[in-house]
Amino acid sequence: MRIGFDAKRAFFNHSGLGNYSRTLISQLCELFPENEYVLFSPKDKTSFKAFPPLNSTTRYPNTFPFKKFPSLWRSFYMGRSIAKQDIHIFHGLSNELPMDIKKSNARSVVTIHDLIFLRYPNLYKRADRVIYRNKFQQSCNMADAVVAISEQTKADIVNFLNISPEKIHVIYQGCSPLYYEKASQDTKNHIRTKHSLPREYMLYVGTIEERKNLLQLVKAMHEFKITIPLVVVGRQTPYYEKVKTYIEQNKLKGIYFLKNLEQEELPGIYQMAELFLYPSSFEGFGIPILEALNSGIPVIAGTGGCMEETGGRGSIYVNPMNTEEIAESINRVLRNPDLKSSMVSEGLEHAAYFREDRTAKEMMKLYKKILTNE
Repeated sequence: MRIGFDAKRAFFNHSGLGNYSRTLISQLCELFPENEYVLFSPKDKTSFKAFPPLNSTTRYPNTFPFKKFPSLWRSFYMGRSIAKQDIHIFHGLSNELPMDIKKSNARSVVTIHDLIFLRYPNLYKRADRVIYRNKFQQSCNMADAVVAISEQTKADIVNFLNISPEKIHVIYQGCSPLYYEKASQDTKNHIRTKHSLPREYMLYVGTIEERKNLLQLVKAMHEFKITIPLVVVGRQTPYYEKVKTYIEQNKLKGIYFLKNLEQEELPGIYQMAELFLYPSSFEGFGIPILEALNSGIPVIAGTGGCMEETGGRGSIYVNPMNTEEIAESINRVLRNPDLKSSMVSEGLEHAAYFREDRTAKEMMKLYKKILTNE
């Protein structure tokens, strides 16, 4: 079987969509080497040392005008390239398929990660909402199968895009295997020194944007005098300025924003944390929660979306807009070693359900089902 992927995110994206794409492609190549894997990318380059896998090939636009306008090729002409490569199954890993996918003769799958732009339209520009809506809708309509990364996302695809539930398959994603291994003490010491980390700290990982409520977390720490430092890892958006202004106006100390972080350093940063905080209002899945559970640290996350699916019964869920509830939960975990220990053990047990090899096996089963029309 020749399997093709829209690999743009896998080659260039360091966050959720990129991690999902790289992990799935790598696992499929490792577990099912009998197949041929073709990665379609708008540019002949990569941002990652260990990607792509050796038993895969990469195709990209090499003629004018597509070398100059690769996004045009990816959205409207990639189906022709898929046809030339004699692809049997093509998988759009990040919410979309090329508009000419039907010209490729390949069967197609699209993964939908979330429909947050429809749930929270005020967080997006109108033009972006229109573009996303059209892409997602058309991709789901054209695909032979739709993969949702959580039951919550499946429900949203049915409700917002009016796609039949029978067409949608929930296949949970895993996180990078990097988070399964314990970092050595020497590695931790190196990371702590390099990034000037405090001896004890809480951890936030995620894009610094309004929906994820970092400002509410900082307010909870200030209002209820939580003194343990907070380490923040994530891409900064304009919302960061709101957080920064609040910190400066209240002369807060002990909040560290990490930059220039190597991907391989993040597991060690998780493992040294006392507690992971993810006060998001809504997520399609929430990979950082899974990374924290696999790292053996307790999790406090926001209610709503799929956080309860990802975090399991061992995690604590709070109203992300209620600073008192956030602070109370933080203090409860930090002051109760037995609770912290039980959260860690339950979290590790729950995380085992989301291992990336399981995701890859379920995905391969779906590919074969689509190809044989079963």
